[in-house]
Amino acid sequence: MAANNRRMSGKKGAQVGSGGKRRRGLEGKGPTPPAEMRKGHAKQRAANAKARRATGRTQQRRGGGRSTSELVVGRNPVYEALRDGVPASTLYVQQFIDNDERVREALQLAAERGGINLMEAPRPELDRMTNGLNHQGLVLQVPPYEYAHPEDLVAAAHDEGADPLIVALDGVTDPRNLGAVVRSVSAFGGHGVVVPERRAAGMTAGAWKTSAGTAARTPVARATNLTRALEQYQKAGITVVGLAADGEAELGDLEALDGPVVIVVGSEGKGLSRLVGETCDFRVRIPMPGGAESLNAGVAAGIVLYEAARRRS
Repeated sequence: MAANNRRMSGKKGAQVGSGGKRRRGLEGKGPTPPAEMRKGHAKQRAANAKARRATGRTQQRRGGGRSTSELVVGRNPVYEALRDGVPASTLYVQQFIDNDERVREALQLAAERGGINLMEAPRPELDRMTNGLNHQGLVLQVPPYEYAHPEDLVAAAHDEGADPLIVALDGVTDPRNLGAVVRSVSAFGGHGVVVPERRAAGMTAGAWKTSAGTAARTPVARATNLTRALEQYQKAGITVVGLAADGEAELGDLEALDGPVVIVVGSEGKGLSRLVGETCDFRVRIPMPGGAESLNAGVAAGIVLYEAARRRS
């Protein structure tokens, strides 16, 4: 009978305590958190999605993206790029290279500037890197350019307590023209340059060289769609002025240059595109008594920027 009772009791030896777990389990866990903070709750998922969208918008506003890295090839081009302050990350030197004056000068400049890696590479490797171009044993890698966002140029002007003075390029494909415009914007107190993302010159080594170092302090912004970027400027109270040979007004008569303005310069051959021209608040011509049909982008931008700076002084 005793054995039968043990089988029916269900107990398996001595019982240990819970260590206070049951008592703690009876204690309150504080107030119920709001739905947005409860893991897995629909409102928390919605709040997280909203935060991700806001972060994405902030990142898009803060930067206009990056270009791809670029290679400068050849002894003279590499030397000139280093001399003119073109940003560089790595200088590749061919093994057993003939050590002439240009090679020595390039190596000296790279060492003096600092922050440039010196890499020795066999000729076949440099041939592969340059797709068979005549590199002459020197290859300079230019890092990707960090473009600003068009809104950043307006913010920079407001930080200075000044009316924005911006140049936008429409269909300008020569990097040297872009560099010349950057140089003029810097010289006359402008706040930056806007270029389209496609079918336009970017900040290449050639643009850096033509800017004569001013690209280091004058931002270049890249717009996915130039027309929409100009419309956003207009919504911010900025007048958009397009340069055109058949413009309705002459430059000297344009009062808008006294205030916040974006100057749009088209290509030398085609001028402003149709949509960009229609978006402009004014289309202005530069009087040319000498009878020239057009000016390149760098010269045209410099003339208008000088006039704007003169009126603001």
